[in-house]
Amino acid sequence: MDIPNTPHHHHSQFQFHSESSSTITTTTTTTKRPKHHHHQQQHDQHDQEHVLIAGLPDHIAQLCLSSINPSLLFSISHSWRRLIYSPSFPPFFSLYAILSAPKSHSFMEFHTFDPISHTWRILPRPPPIRHLLLRHPSFLSRSLSVQSISAAGSLVLLAATTHNLSPALPRPLIFHPLSATWSFGPMLAAPRRWCALGALGPTVYVASGIGAHFSIHVARSLEKWDVRNPNAAVWEKMTDLKDGRFSREAIDAVGWRQKLCMVNVKGDAAKEGAVYDVAEDAWKEMPEGMLYGWRGPVAAMEEEVMYVVDEAKGVLRRYLAEEDSWEEILENERFKGAEQLVAEKGKLCVVSASGISVVDVAASPPRIIPVLLPEGFEPVAVHVLPRMPVGH
Repeated sequence: MDIPNTPHHHHSQFQFHSESSSTITTTTTTTKRPKHHHHQQQHDQHDQEHVLIAGLPDHIAQLCLSSINPSLLFSISHSWRRLIYSPSFPPFFSLYAILSAPKSHSFMEFHTFDPISHTWRILPRPPPIRHLLLRHPSFLSRSLSVQSISAAGSLVLLAATTHNLSPALPRPLIFHPLSATWSFGPMLAAPRRWCALGALGPTVYVASGIGAHFSIHVARSLEKWDVRNPNAAVWEKMTDLKDGRFSREAIDAVGWRQKLCMVNVKGDAAKEGAVYDVAEDAWKEMPEGMLYGWRGPVAAMEEEVMYVVDEAKGVLRRYLAEEDSWEEILENERFKGAEQLVAEKGKLCVVSASGISVVDVAASPPRIIPVLLPEGFEPVAVHVLPRMPVGH
């Protein structure tokens, strides 16, 4: 993912510029050229604009170009620009966001930010679903969660609330970026208003939570589902939690080293932690140091390196498993009030009251890149997924 630091606006106000490499100039003369010669020129120009590399077959040229940064290809020629959005070119990563209007009760849109063309685009309209509520008129101070996760290259919406405070999604709603299509996953045995939601590889895990009413059976439950087979798959029941204390909020179950790590309360408050070991199908106590430093949203890079943003202090930290402690990386005002953290391809995306910030933790020192949102929107959630093809 390569998010630029140049501000851009809603939809596609970025203009394609003509490239000198794809333009054929002719000399003006007083002699009229034969009509067939003019048609031949147009044909030659059309062929030249579609040739990837002169003198090479396209399939060989694609192999050569696929190793080059797509942002460089985009700026050189129209034919290379078309190539990077074609099914045959390795898809680069883009930012996907659920956006809402400030103080709106229910208005939401699904957008993607293309880091190559620097534009926001609206995703195709999802199939009809129940009315999702962000804020209830009777509880204006409380935000209602819309829980989503990325797994197997797809965006999965799994839990939300309706106007009567009931679960809005009886089954997962899935967006597939490479085909720009929506589909549904298998029915949930007990739809949730909130839960602990996490993923390890292509498998999505749902733990605890609450439906229309509290149920100890749901509050202790753990189920999993493989996203790669949405039509034929079912939710598989795993070992229950020891109690229902993780049903209080919509929380993240962070996939890390073949384990799911989660706490029962968000933010800087005192909390309890639990770790689910996938190989053993067993719940264990969270290490003391991990729990102590869990003071905001947490994410794991490639499911190996865990990061946290201290939402009160605006500090980014990295977990050192061998020492069971958190190492400070940097502090920034934009991190204060952090609500979500996503880790992918050497970069972190922080969603906070300041908007979306991309942190290049692979750089030394780490670099912070603000992402300007479409005018009139604020982020509900963000994900990093393969780019959506042009034309959708």
